[in-house]
Amino acid sequence: MLIKKSQIPILIFTLIYLVISLFVFAGRANYEFLMYIGIIVLLFAIILLTSEKIAYPNFILWGMSIWGLLHMLGGGILINGSVLYSKILIPFIGQPYNILRYDQAIHILGFGIATLMIFVLLKPFLKFPIKKWTSISIITIMAGFGVGALNEMIEFTATVIMPQTGVGGFINTSLDLVSDFIGAILAMIYIKIRQGKI
Repeated sequence: MLIKKSQIPILIFTLIYLVISLFVFAGRANYEFLMYIGIIVLLFAIILLTSEKIAYPNFILWGMSIWGLLHMLGGGILINGSVLYSKILIPFIGQPYNILRYDQAIHILGFGIATLMIFVLLKPFLKFPIKKWTSISIITIMAGFGVGALNEMIEFTATVIMPQTGVGGFINTSLDLVSDFIGAILAMIYIKIRQGKI
């Protein structure tokens, strides 16, 4: 069986918001987010196809699903004509950086979860108890950060293919990468506290 019984609610939850998002973004002709829906479907298909060999923890799968939902909401909810992604959550720093925006918070959360997933993939190759935490931390953080860099490449591709996107410019990309790095570090702190028991 490709999916465990305990993972069925995660799959149903994910499918529901993806179908709703598909109709919303198709109705708006928002091809950027239609592309993102395709990427989320691809990621979950990979997880399904590898679930018999890799013991994905449910809390990480829930995290990935919720991250996907928050991403859809970020591009789908309009507040005074602007998408949720552009909204300031906590005004730490103003123009031109606009920290902390919804976008940056989702990057911290999302690539923290991606880093946890990287560690899950590395676990079969690690010897427990882990003695070389510094080395493992560097590898895990940089791998999680690398997933964030891959995301920025996907966003760049979207700007090349589509004339109008909400990706933003150089400052936005740089702040996204900083947020990804923060998320990866926070995830590694969590992994270390748990002594790798995730």
